Amino acid sequence: MSRLSLTFECQGSCLAGTFDTAPGTTGLLIVSGGNEVRAGTFSGQAKLAAKLAGAGFPVFRFDRRGIGDSDGENRGFTKSRKDIAAAIEAFRAINPQMTRVIGFGNCDAASALMLAGGTDLDGLILSNPWTIEDESDDTPPPSAVRSRYVEKLKNPKEIWRLLTGGVDLRKLFGGLKQAASGSSETTGLAQDMAAGIAAYDKPVSILLASSDRTAQVFLENWNANDPRIRSCEGASHAYVEPHAREWLEQQILEVLRA
Repeated sequence: MSRLSLTFECQGSCLAGTFDTAPGTTGLLIVSGGNEVRAGTFSGQAKLAAKLAGAGFPVFRFDRRGIGDSDGENRGFTKSRKDIAAAIEAFRAINPQMTRVIGFGNCDAASALMLAGGTDLDGLILSNPWTIEDESDDTPPPSAVRSRYVEKLKNPKEIWRLLTGGVDLRKLFGGLKQAASGSSETTGLAQDMAAGIAAYDKPVSILLASSDRTAQVFLENWNANDPRIRSCEGASHAYVEPHAREWLEQQILEVLRA
């Protein structure tokens, strides 16, 4: 196993990629979220790639146009279809023995894969898909508030605080009102994402970190009973917790081995 750096072309721009070699015929394409470079936050994606390559699966990561070491204009995740397609082509070219390529993205990288309709990928692993259109709204979704109050009611200390006047009743009733409200209206972005993969007939896994607001908002904009959804309790957005990191790796390996 080795790690190679390379460049490839996308509509006249030179994009930077990293290829972790492995003998397997199923490979993983990691799409970076936000304006994140291909190494990921605190090199999280680089470490994940090394782990998966060590398990026998080749992994390709890249910087889309205008990000990191790649040339061109940064047009955002909603217009990254051609970047993804170019990365798939480069991955297949450098590793011709592959018969399957699975796409993985966290946050708006998952959204980008959905908006791209799965491109020419043989499966999708969509983690904490981004469906938020108003980034200034920090209000947690009703489902998250309800979950928080359920957890509090399980805690004898919280019940004692309530009975002994240690709880701000105005704040409590405000929270209960919010928890009782229905689901918010589905965003246009979520509708576009759903339409993007409506005709996609290959395997899809949706991975959600239960403590992540992005994942909670996604559930407000999606069918919570979707059988493709898997959830990791106590996990944050980037799966930095040891149990969450292990869970994510196992979920990806399960798809790659299928």
